[in-house]
Amino acid sequence: MKNRVVITGVGLITPVGIGVEASWSAICAGKSGIGPITHFDAGEYKTQIAGEVKGFDPLEFMERKDAKRTQPYIAYAVAAAKMAVADAGLTIDSTNGDRIGVSSGCGLGGLHLLESEAQKLARVGPKRISPFFIPTIIGNMAPGMVSITTGAKGPNLSMATACAAGTHAVGEAFKIVQSGAADAMIAGGVEAVISPCCIAGFNAMKALSTRNHEPEKASRPFDRDRDGFVVGEGSGMLLMETLENARSRGAQIYAEIRGYGMTGDAFHMASPPPDAEGAARCMQAALDDGAIAPEEIDYINAHGTSTPLNDISETSAIKSVFGDHAANLMVSSTKSMTGHLLGGAGGIEAVFTALALHNGIIPPTMNLDNPDVGCDLDYVPNVAREKKITAAMTNSFGFGGTNAVLVMGRPD
Repeated sequence: MKNRVVITGVGLITPVGIGVEASWSAICAGKSGIGPITHFDAGEYKTQIAGEVKGFDPLEFMERKDAKRTQPYIAYAVAAAKMAVADAGLTIDSTNGDRIGVSSGCGLGGLHLLESEAQKLARVGPKRISPFFIPTIIGNMAPGMVSITTGAKGPNLSMATACAAGTHAVGEAFKIVQSGAADAMIAGGVEAVISPCCIAGFNAMKALSTRNHEPEKASRPFDRDRDGFVVGEGSGMLLMETLENARSRGAQIYAEIRGYGMTGDAFHMASPPPDAEGAARCMQAALDDGAIAPEEIDYINAHGTSTPLNDISETSAIKSVFGDHAANLMVSSTKSMTGHLLGGAGGIEAVFTALALHNGIIPPTMNLDNPDVGCDLDYVPNVAREKKITAAMTNSFGFGGTNAVLVMGRPD
């Protein structure tokens, strides 16, 4: 018999706030975390804006010696994970640590350090390379450090499936708890790559918005004037456990994870197929996994990147899966405020989806002034909506044609 799996703790480090309360209140108020890049001098770049985390102090979450040698993406993951564990009221110790695991998604890991050490190697040679270089650029050091700092000794895994990584990480953790291989999992995504190579690389692909004069209006999913996505950074983590365990200890329950789907497009390195069939199959797979009828879904937290191709494609996929019910769905993209956290996107968006279910508030899609032709769903434009919902979906689609979808509901 499969375990029912619920979310009992959440943690957020985002461009719109430090912590769940700050981030969620900003999202519901439609506040943007996008502004001029301060991490480096972006004066010569086509894109000079990003969704940077502001006011984060790693010393609040780790010892000084660890903070000094820890890359931002690791620190963000540790911080969000500790928040989630504390929020769940779960004590991890020698009696249960080996039954609690960590699953995290990350696209590019310690890109900042990779850039700086490569420059150092070229300038002064190999003897000056930091001994922390390799251990702190690899993406799996995020779940590794979460394990070390929390004492979670169970399954430990890292996803590197581009923009779907966070959702894959949550989905795989869900399956681990559902199967009984662990009693609880800390899961989510993280990214911190607002760096010269990242911005230059995406500019070369013509993927980023260049609306530098209006940073807060640059990310505009489904709008006809969108011109690309905005890079964001941060982390979102969930503490999930069996429903039985959660109820036995009187834990607060945000949502139940009911279904998980994953597919591949087998089409193109960076573009979705014209018929959006890979994304559609993924949404259908998540519904099938949870034995959920399309008509049960009330809200979709969309991938919604603000790129010309994605937004049309995702809309088409939603219509394909939901048929006539698509007109009744509420669909929104929180990337309109946070930017796109790449491998970390699925983590924060899974948290936002759980909070929408728990609080009965649907986050808006900001900057949606003139919906594009073909983008004709209810995208909750510009103002959050109070609405009690019973089931929701969150989508993530990554380069290489990798897709991940989660379905959540209110536990009965």
